[in-house]
Amino acid sequence: MPGPPRLAPFGLVLHRDGRWTHEGAPILNRKLRTAFDRGVRYLPEEGVYVVQLGRFRGQIELEEAGFFVTGFDAAGGRVRLSDRSEEPLEVASLRPSSHDGAWLCTVKRGLVPDGLPARFFQAAQAELLAAVEDTAEGPAVLMAGRPRPLPARVAAG
Repeated sequence: MPGPPRLAPFGLVLHRDGRWTHEGAPILNRKLRTAFDRGVRYLPEEGVYVVQLGRFRGQIELEEAGFFVTGFDAAGGRVRLSDRSEEPLEVASLRPSSHDGAWLCTVKRGLVPDGLPARFFQAAQAELLAAVEDTAEGPAVLMAGRPRPLPARVAAG
């Protein structure tokens, strides 16, 4: 018995600023956008991102990242993601977006070895920047009471 049909994009796009559109039209319903944010999944076997809502699953197109950092906890050294998960911040993975300089980090290494990009929302990036201190070795993020050096690619910005 054949399996389900191969996934294909159906016009749902997650933009780099966190907006959702379908066939070019913005999705304005706040509850639907929140459900989409929480329903983003990466399928490593297929190498695609999908939105899963109950039993419905549809492939999405991305402008930059499938996950967004919605918060940063300096005391625990963790980031909160748009899918409601949390994980440790890998400071060494911080890098600027090629689009506009917003920061990205790598998440979901348990899903794929190289991880997946997550883009910082402005408020979360501000929380992270509030934890940056100048040290003798250069700028560092103070996490869980310890300074973690910022990569040169973001420290210079």
